[in-house]
Amino acid sequence: MTARVTVIGGGLAGCEAAWQLARRGVAVDLFEMRPVRGTEAHTTDRLAELVCSNSFRSAERTTAIGLLKEEMRRLGSLVMAVADRNRVPAGGSLAVDREGFAGDMTAAIEAEPLVRIVREEVGELPAGLAVVASGPLTSAGLAEALRRLFGHDYLYFYDAIAPIVTADSIDMTRAFRASRYGKGGDDYVNCPLDREQYERLVAEVLAAEKVPTRDFERCVHFEGCLPIEEMARRGRDTLAFGPLKPVGLVDPRTGRQPHAVVQLRQDDRDATLFNMVGFQTKMTYGEQRRVFRTIPGLERAEFVRLGSLHRNTFIEAPALLRSTLQTRARADLLLAGQLIGVEGYLESASAGWLAGVNAARLAHGLDPIVAPCATALGSLIGYVTEPGRRDFQPINANYGVFPALPATSGRRLRGADKKLALAERALAELEGFRRASEEPSRSAA
Repeated sequence: MTARVTVIGGGLAGCEAAWQLARRGVAVDLFEMRPVRGTEAHTTDRLAELVCSNSFRSAERTTAIGLLKEEMRRLGSLVMAVADRNRVPAGGSLAVDREGFAGDMTAAIEAEPLVRIVREEVGELPAGLAVVASGPLTSAGLAEALRRLFGHDYLYFYDAIAPIVTADSIDMTRAFRASRYGKGGDDYVNCPLDREQYERLVAEVLAAEKVPTRDFERCVHFEGCLPIEEMARRGRDTLAFGPLKPVGLVDPRTGRQPHAVVQLRQDDRDATLFNMVGFQTKMTYGEQRRVFRTIPGLERAEFVRLGSLHRNTFIEAPALLRSTLQTRARADLLLAGQLIGVEGYLESASAGWLAGVNAARLAHGLDPIVAPCATALGSLIGYVTEPGRRDFQPINANYGVFPALPATSGRRLRGADKKLALAERALAELEGFRRASEEPSRSAA
């Protein structure tokens, strides 16, 4: 019997790592500090709670995140299986009922006989084989233990949460249901704005009172999750070309494309809650209610969650991690999730998958494996662990970090054709890697 492996963090990456270890016959102690100690963002004690959007983003293979979803399905990901079971309408994207998702993830881990859940905070790095997937809200004690090990300072950026409103508080005489270009039917609720309404909203966002940033925290916003006020500061029309872009949407009452559109995406299975897409913010709660109720259709909006801003922590992964997700300082210590500088739910889970698989291999006396660079998983991990990378910042899965396709009969593929060719190559290379990753493995439960 192999020794027990410690996994720190009950988020997406930690749960995925624990699950993959158990699938390979390795016993796990999964440490999660909630509810003994809470965080600035979580509201429950459930494992794998989604604290930001309920969207796992695009499901189409013309996007790297869509390809990563298919790779994770084929690799036996728990997170992907549970996300598919809890899917709610979101056009060409995969969005989930957040309560159902966290509930199912918690139940799956609790039912796994080889996983023991320990509800306590970890302040020191454990001896022996371990996976640290403590996430962007890593506690101060554990962060200090990692800093002592690495001898490197942490980098910080800020992640923002968008508000959620009740469906029955949306005025559907002013809003309309549709997806861009008709993809997904009427999955989204759209609040149209003319130019005057849009400019008034931008002015209100800029003038609203904000939650102050603490002096000792360096504010580095991740470009993929900017607060709306930060985008608005970049120019009057920035929001209209960003989260409020009206392209592909026609207001059925006017037959015309609005000047701007606030989109709301279904957040639960029963369609009683809707998330304000792209409206992450650090405005005070009172100002959020006042400003967002100036949006046509949201005049009487009932907010079940307001936006907030919290500090996310990540390490300088290119200097500290191997491509197997083992740390350079300790071969028996692996890191995963947003802590290593991957951004996004599935990106975090995929890092947890690789860390769990390699921890299991190490526990069984096998060499760890490296994901093929032509896959979405391999290109993502390769990017964050490439030695010598300067000015490292968190990254989403994207085709821009894939190796180039070979020339085909002198013809250079472009656009969607190129992306689909990259996806086809990735899935072909994934098969051999999948077989290698399953040694040793229990049959799927």
